[in-house]
Amino acid sequence: MTVHAFLLLAAALFALGFFGALSKRNTVIVLISIELMLNAVNLNLVAFSKFGVNPAITGQIFSLFSITVAAAEAAVGLAILIALYRNKATVQVEDMNEMKG
Repeated sequence: MTVHAFLLLAAALFALGFFGALSKRNTVIVLISIELMLNAVNLNLVAFSKFGVNPAITGQIFSLFSITVAAAEAAVGLAILIALYRNKATVQVEDMNEMKG
């Protein structure tokens, strides 16, 4: 496989995630779309670390860091979503327009 195949796959994943994040009303789908975009970035990091001008492991390390941050983001996002669902009984984005303590 060449780096072009990885870049095309990552571009397709990022475009799909971007479309989902902007067009869907369900908050869970928006979170999944953000994860899809982060995974596209991770794929690019690993592809460039393997096929780049100076192949090294730094891209893979950055990818692991990104996966860790994405897992924390998903946990916090789902916790906020559950708290909002308990108060409003909906997961629609347009109904979640206020953040009160």
